[in-house]
This record gives sequence, C-alpha cells and structure tokens, in this order.
Amino acid sequence: MADGKIIAISISEKKGQKKHNIETANLIVDHGMEGDAHAGNWHRQISLLGIASIDHMRAQGADVKPGDFAENITVEGMVLYELAVGTQLQIGKDVILEITQIGKECHHGCEIMKQVGSCIMPTQGIFGKVLKNGTIHVGDEVSIIK
Repeated sequence: MADGKIIAISISEKKGQKKHNIETANLIVDHGMEGDAHAGNWHRQISLLGIASIDHMRAQGADVKPGDFAENITVEGMVLYELAVGTQLQIGKDVILEITQIGKECHHGCEIMKQVGSCIMPTQGIFGKVLKNGTIHVGDEVSIIK
C-alpha cells in the first residue's frame, strides 16, 4: 500500500535556473535525475519535498508552487522530513531511493527567504541517492520500504 504519491517532477538543465515541471523522468543509480543540473555521484542526487510544506509557505504569503524550492519530486500524503536518514523509498514500479540528508542551508539570496522571511528547505526538504534505476511519472505511488 502506498504511503504517498508524486504530484510533481521538476528539473533544471543548468544550475541557477528555476526548475520546471515535467511529467516523466529517468532516475539513474549513482547519478540522480537524467538531465538535471544537480545530478551527480554524490549524496544529494534527488531532492524531495511534501506539498504540505509548500502549502505552509503559501499560507505565509509566498507565491510558490511545486519545483520552486528546487525539489525534484513533490509528494503528497507523507511527512517526508520525519523519515530517518537511511530510510528507503520505492517510487513507482522500479525506482528505489535511500534518504541521505534532511534539510539544507538556503543559499545566499534565497528568493523565498526574501519574500516571507523564512524557508522550509533547511528543515523540511530531504535528499536521497538512487539505488535502483527506473522511470517515474506524476501520479506514481511512493512507499516506505519496511
């Protein structure tokens, strides 16, 4: 049974560009999302954020949507930041991710911080590495591997 589902997949081809939403993405072991500027052989290959976190920022007056926090995958139905580092997620039929980091420092000049004085990424964004290749789609289920 699914714990959540993907409601947006976001990508940027160059660092410093705002991410845009796509319907499907290929995730690659030891790399991350094919074509994404932040992919590479490191511990933050994929970033994830819950839609509830984005809704929280909207309630504070931020004009934001999925992808605006530079997350690759936006999920509904799960409190991602409560997952422990080392937790594995099944995404869609094939992909397996391992959570490697909870939160990150906002970069200097973060637009959301300027807009509303706070940002959710330092506490609510999560990062992972791809353990099993596959293609993901908006609407795919996301499940914690027990």
